[in-house]
Amino acid sequence: MTTTNEPAVVDREAYTVSRTVTIDAPAARVWAALTQEDLISGWFGQRTELPDLRVGGEGVFSWPDAPDVQVRIEEYDPTTAFAFRWGTPVGQVMDETSSTVARFTLEPQGPTTVLRVVETGFDLVADPDGLLESHQQGWTSELDELVDLLEGALAAEGGRA
Repeated sequence: MTTTNEPAVVDREAYTVSRTVTIDAPAARVWAALTQEDLISGWFGQRTELPDLRVGGEGVFSWPDAPDVQVRIEEYDPTTAFAFRWGTPVGQVMDETSSTVARFTLEPQGPTTVLRVVETGFDLVADPDGLLESHQQGWTSELDELVDLLEGALAAEGGRA
């Protein structure tokens, strides 16, 4: 089954981007796709380094034609919630004025998982309006890729594992 989900939305008053998707996959699979380097790279960016999966753990996300960005885990509650601060190019100081926080929450609903991402901190960065629009488009396309990755893998396996 291919799930249809609404695109990401911007709240300009709260300076947030959010999106909720329903994925035809169990929460453990969704969690793995959010936290395992090889699976993250299958839907988010091109290369992922998250060697230290704990609050305070740091890593790198990479995309073609863009500088590598630093990642710092802000919340890590297996199969429930995962958040990271990100967006600052490698080699620059990462703080609240140079990065945003993306927080994912997972809610199992029978054989599916409702995944919600809320990204905050845009009110503290330079050019918040441009970044809000860019991240709205990004979360729409990237989470579509996540849904396709997970639902396609389960279909290839002939159902749920």
